[in-house]
Amino acid sequence: MMSLGVRTVMHKALKIASVITAALWITACGQAQKAQAPQEAPPVPVGVLSVTEQSQAIHVELPGRSRAYLEAEVRPQVSGIITNRGFVEGKDVEAGQSLYQIDSATYKAALISAEADLASANASLASAKATADRYAALVQTNAISKQDFDEADAAYKEAIANVTVAKAAINTANINLEYTEVKAPISGRIGKSSVTPGALVTANQSDTLAKIQQLDPINVDIAQSSAQLLRLKAKLKAGKLQQSENAEVKLILEDGSTYEQTGTLQFAEVSVDEATGSVTLRAEFPNPDGVLLPGMYVRAILNAGQDPKAILVPQKALTRNTKGQAVAMVVGAENKVETRIVTTAEVINHQWRVTDGLQAGDKLIVDGLQKIRPGAVVTPQVLSATPATK
Repeated sequence: MMSLGVRTVMHKALKIASVITAALWITACGQAQKAQAPQEAPPVPVGVLSVTEQSQAIHVELPGRSRAYLEAEVRPQVSGIITNRGFVEGKDVEAGQSLYQIDSATYKAALISAEADLASANASLASAKATADRYAALVQTNAISKQDFDEADAAYKEAIANVTVAKAAINTANINLEYTEVKAPISGRIGKSSVTPGALVTANQSDTLAKIQQLDPINVDIAQSSAQLLRLKAKLKAGKLQQSENAEVKLILEDGSTYEQTGTLQFAEVSVDEATGSVTLRAEFPNPDGVLLPGMYVRAILNAGQDPKAILVPQKALTRNTKGQAVAMVVGAENKVETRIVTTAEVINHQWRVTDGLQAGDKLIVDGLQKIRPGAVVTPQVLSATPATK
């Protein structure tokens, strides 16, 4: 049998071994728990811009059509046969230039007849005047009756009227003779001719012989919806926009190029077109090279006013949620990411103009948006300037 001392020693050894085993087990469990515990992600570096306010001209882009500055439809004012055409179709003509010649023979004959009638009227006037003068002396001595004098005086006055009528007939004959030469009423570019020599034309006919259009300068009629006009007036009244004195207008042509000449806004129509619900604005443009032609579709860029506290942010800084709302990410308190629903207006130089949702001083995240989520802690790195082309 084992002695008492040996058993005591063995018992103490077992107790010590148990304590060591338990300590080792607890240590191993602690290390396993530490290994399984998720480590906190380090802050993500992001590029931010400090939101600022600035004065910005606000432009609107509206559809328009070019119109001739002056337009004249050439029509005959007397009837006759066209004997000559004095212009080249599609070329420029000067005011007063002969365009068509109408056969003038009958109108020359009418003038000669009117001149003969005037000569006859003058002869009758001379005879009637002599008779009236003679009777005026005789009636004083009662050599003739008062009735004879009155008749002679009336004949004299009638002869005067006949001379006036004859002169008017000569004037009419001269006008008709001048109208046989159809002249250009304005300077400009003439279109195609609807008649050729040998054609019969009549006075005041509905069909035009040709059309002349003055193209330099040229007008552009711009259509602005009445709703847009009301919104603009409301912003001006509320002080969100300041009235601009800049009446310059720029054009974008049908091929997407910018017209090199700058126009000036002339006036706005005082009534709304019931068919389209729009107000017509008219601008005048120099057209020395004839680039703009009547009826051409253009896009006009007008200065709608000045936003004294405009906030402009890069387009890439805003995203859209499932509702289609514009969303911006900003760095909030404790460098945590916050989302903002913002309201945008137009794009200016590849930047959104934000009208609501951002304030001056906000730290807008521009770079690193793909690596962050709302509530995440980030390390903001201030960018030096806004990339205008992005």
